[in-house]
Amino acid sequence: MRTKVRVSHQVEFFLNALAPEPRLALQRAIKGLSQDQGDIRRLEGKLSGYHRFRVAGYRVIYAERYEAGHRIVECIFAKERSVVYDMFLQLRAQEFGE
Repeated sequence: MRTKVRVSHQVEFFLNALAPEPRLALQRAIKGLSQDQGDIRRLEGKLSGYHRFRVAGYRVIYAERYEAGHRIVECIFAKERSVVYDMFLQLRAQEFGE
């Protein structure tokens, strides 16, 4: 099954704001998601249904779905480890009225 990796505007903006070295590391890690490479974990609790991958002090939250015979990996949100989960929960609450 073929895998497509998509990146949200927030993730693109976050990557562009980083220094060159961490930006390249995160870009490589995002490309590696198509083959499930990297430090990947399934999230639990309020974030069940999402996954995260770790690159140094950064985390990217993503979701997987299947569409027309393709696996789609959507990188939704990226931030520093210390704030990523709280900020993503706040964003979700605003979007979905939770």
